[in-house]
Amino acid sequence: MEKICLKEHERIDDLERNGYRIIQDTERFCFGMDAVLLSGFARVKDGAFVLDLGTGTGIIPILLEAKTKAAHLTGLEIQKDSADMASRSVRLNGLEDKIDIVTGDIKEAESLFDAASFDVVTCNPPYMTSRHGLTNPNDAKAVARHEILCTLEDVVAQTAKLLKPGGNFFMVHRPFRLAEIMVLLRTYKLEPKRMQLVYPYVDREPNMVLIEANRGGRPRMTVEKPLIIFEKPGVYMPAIREIYGF
Repeated sequence: MEKICLKEHERIDDLERNGYRIIQDTERFCFGMDAVLLSGFARVKDGAFVLDLGTGTGIIPILLEAKTKAAHLTGLEIQKDSADMASRSVRLNGLEDKIDIVTGDIKEAESLFDAASFDVVTCNPPYMTSRHGLTNPNDAKAVARHEILCTLEDVVAQTAKLLKPGGNFFMVHRPFRLAEIMVLLRTYKLEPKRMQLVYPYVDREPNMVLIEANRGGRPRMTVEKPLIIFEKPGVYMPAIREIYGF
């Protein structure tokens, strides 16, 4: 593996998968559990071509490369510093032949890639609209959390153009936007096929939702059993430990 120089505030974290590691900047937006859960929820067939929209530090392509037999994975990221970290993490793990990191805007994805060229598209988008709550003064964190540079509709519209017919879209989001998500998916002919709600504890309200949609699929959706994160404070449920690879 290539020796990689770290920049100020950067660190290398162990991903507990195939010996893979990832570079993160403690002053920027580090990946969270939502990205890990999405990598566990996504179903990637052998030989698939995968695109991750808004890849950040490249966490989802790297985890999917470790967990699946995808032919190739691509991460699209608009923030140059994050894309640079993702590219260096790819090199750190010797995955240059399997993962490409592209710097670009989700809204212009159709001009960066061929139409209907991906079997799978994944996305862990900003959850909050630009009107929701206070945006963090740190631009990198604000862009990751709020719809400043792209909206949910931008993500869905571009996904519909880039997925092959019959291809699958996997996304993690917040339950409070579930009605909007379903309407947008159907508007762009991405049929919701599978959904799983994620709860921090068994007696709490869900704080995440995992969704699979199929381009051109027939109407029928499976709602999977709830995914509970913690058995008690600081103790993950067995399903979560399995997803993390502990």
